[in-house]
Amino acid sequence: MHVHAAVLFYQDHLGFELKQQFGPAMAIFKRGDLALWLAEPMASASKAMPDGTRPEPGGWARIVIKVDDLDATAAGMKAIGVRFRNDVVSGPSGRQVLCLDPSVNLVELFEQA
Repeated sequence: MHVHAAVLFYQDHLGFELKQQFGPAMAIFKRGDLALWLAEPMASASKAMPDGTRPEPGGWARIVIKVDDLDATAAGMKAIGVRFRNDVVSGPSGRQVLCLDPSVNLVELFEQA
């Protein structure tokens, strides 16, 4: 991950406020009551667990971020090269699409019905 890229992704496209940044290693964002902490591999939070496993991005676990206009948000992000995993899906509670943040963490953008 590049903290600078994360700042652009979360602040410029998803309405998070950068509260604190610790050089290139870590950034803390806030949006409403949500605090989001992102750390580079050089940060202490990325040290190996006692069994040797290391934190890694990917999988199906994801954060869900509510947006007011899914189409406009996704279009703006696609225009700067954000990678999307699927097309917009509609369901009874709203519409959603999955994208990858600069660290390849899965992010669901959700527009409530």
